[in-house]
Amino acid sequence: MSETIQLYGLKRCSTCVKAMGWLDEHKVAYHFTDYRDNPVDPGKLSQWSAEAGGWEKLINRASMTWRNLPDGRKAPASDKEWLALAVEFPTLIKRPVMVRAGALLGLGFSDKKYSELLG
Repeated sequence: MSETIQLYGLKRCSTCVKAMGWLDEHKVAYHFTDYRDNPVDPGKLSQWSAEAGGWEKLINRASMTWRNLPDGRKAPASDKEWLALAVEFPTLIKRPVMVRAGALLGLGFSDKKYSELLG
């Protein structure tokens, strides 16, 4: 594989740890960015949303962060409102986010998904 995988997530997230373990085990080169420590550029977030098929795919609405939002924030009416949520609460972004050559490759982790994408 010529392009190194860029993985975004949270260093203490168990799913991100599993994903990095899979990449290490399969000797796939990657660089990890914790988006709590290094916030993702809003333009990149918008790009991920478009490539994922919408904010509903990029934002984890089953997360504790989402459940703790005031009800009025749980119904964003525009891309601008979705983006504001993702910027303000990076823990809402599904994780890990896998990017290669600047394009979104996948959201979340499963052994099967990673095997299909990278195997």
